[in-house]
Amino acid sequence: MRNEVDLHMHTTASDGTQLPEDNVRMAKAAGLYGIAITDHDTVAGVANAILAGEALGIHVIPGVEISTVENGLDIHILGYYIDRTDSLFLNRLQQLRDGRESRNLKIVEKLNALGIAITMDEVIAQAGKGVQPDESIGRPHIAEALLNKGYVGSIAEAFDRYLGRNGAAHAHSHRVTSFEAVDWIREAGGVAVVAHPGLYGNDSLVERIVQYGASGIEAYHSDHSPEEEERYAAMAERLGCLVTAGSDFHGERGGHEFHAPIGSRRIGADVLERLQACRTREQQQ
Repeated sequence: MRNEVDLHMHTTASDGTQLPEDNVRMAKAAGLYGIAITDHDTVAGVANAILAGEALGIHVIPGVEISTVENGLDIHILGYYIDRTDSLFLNRLQQLRDGRESRNLKIVEKLNALGIAITMDEVIAQAGKGVQPDESIGRPHIAEALLNKGYVGSIAEAFDRYLGRNGAAHAHSHRVTSFEAVDWIREAGGVAVVAHPGLYGNDSLVERIVQYGASGIEAYHSDHSPEEEERYAAMAERLGCLVTAGSDFHGERGGHEFHAPIGSRRIGADVLERLQACRTREQQQ
C-alpha cells in the first residue's frame, strides 16, 4: 500500500525541467501516495499537477517555495495548502518574480563584463518555454546556458564560479524576510515549513523562524547528511513542530540529476493530516 509522500519538488513553472504532469507520473512510478508541487515564487504548476493526480491516483498538495533573505542568507520557506486563488498572495508572488527577473538581468550584465557572451534571450531559450507571467526563470537556467556554450564544465562549476553566493556574477534580487514569508503563507490559508535548514549554517535562525510561526522543519532533504537529518528531526521534536521530507527534485541538467529523484526523500502520508491540523488551528487563531 502506498503511504508515503515527497513534499518538495519543482516543475517547468520555475526552474524544474519536467512538466507538472511528468512529476505526477514519476511519483506514481516511485510508489508514492502523494507529492507537493513547490515551485519558486509561483503556483503556476499546481493546477495541471492536480488534474494529472486525479487521473493517476496521486494526491497533489498545492505548495510554493518562497525565496527570502535573513541576515544576508538566502532562506527558503515552503508553504503547503495555500489558497492558490488568493489575489493578495498571487500579487506578492508576482513582486518576487519581478525581483528575480531584475536579478537575472544583473547576472547577465556581470557575466558580459567578465567577457562571457550570453543574453537573456539565450537563457529563456534554454528554459525551453515561453515564459508566462506566472512562471519564473532562475539561476539553473543561466547555469545550463553557460554549460551549453562551453563556459563551464558542469552546473556545479557554474554556481561555484559565477552564480553562487561567492560567485563572480552573483547578484541579489528583491527578497522579503523569512518572517514575512511565514506571514504571507499563513494569511493565504497555508502552513509554513523551513526548507533544507542544513544549507544555512545557522540553526539559531531556523529555531527563531519556527518560534515565530513556521509549523515545521524539512529535516529529510537530499542535501542533508544522515547526521543533519537526525539533528533537525530532533530539533523539530524539541520545538514541538512537524518534520517533513522532500527530494527537491528539479530534473536533469547537464547530464546530472539536479538535487535528487522524486521519492528519494519521503515521509509517511500521515504528515498530511498534521499539516491540515496546523492549518485549521492557525485559521482559528
